[in-house]
Amino acid sequence: MRLYLIRHGQTDWNVAGRIQGSTDIPLNDTGRQQAACLAKGMANRPVTQVFCSTLSRAYETAAAIGESQDVPVCRLSELEEVNYGKWEGLTMEEIRKRYPKELEQWYLSPVEVAPPGGETQTQVYERCKRAVARILDQAKGDVAVVSHGATVVFLLEYMLEGTGRSEEDDIIVGNASISTVEYDRESKRFALRQLNDREHLK
Repeated sequence: MRLYLIRHGQTDWNVAGRIQGSTDIPLNDTGRQQAACLAKGMANRPVTQVFCSTLSRAYETAAAIGESQDVPVCRLSELEEVNYGKWEGLTMEEIRKRYPKELEQWYLSPVEVAPPGGETQTQVYERCKRAVARILDQAKGDVAVVSHGATVVFLLEYMLEGTGRSEEDDIIVGNASISTVEYDRESKRFALRQLNDREHLK
């Protein structure tokens, strides 16, 4: 089976460089156009279900696919973006000025240190594992998984663990991008087929 990991369309906070995290920011006009283009780009990638984050920017993006392919959309809280706590709504420059010590500690050990009121990378990784388990349990064929920039990266890192991929290879996914992962139920192995495809937006 194939899992199409998709980042939601653009929001005003994306444009402004503000940390969104768990804050429920909707798509902007460009984001809605991207969602429409994404739905067309998924036409040659038929799916049986769409799984998405509960946040509106992800659901709006997922709904475009679900409607175009006439398949159900299932919201999973495990697919929400990383909770950045008190840093949400701020730019990195504002965070550096207001939370210099906390930011330094987070940079040094993000696996164990969370932003004030937020999540550690370990916590995010664990819920991404739960999300993958739920999706594989419920999936009836190929599926689309619509989430967020950081969460998609965590999902990919979990799926590709032990595949020989270098940890130094940074994963970056753009708005409304599609990353394709193939899963073999017999061997229980994942394989990356395509990363950050945005051809449908051109």
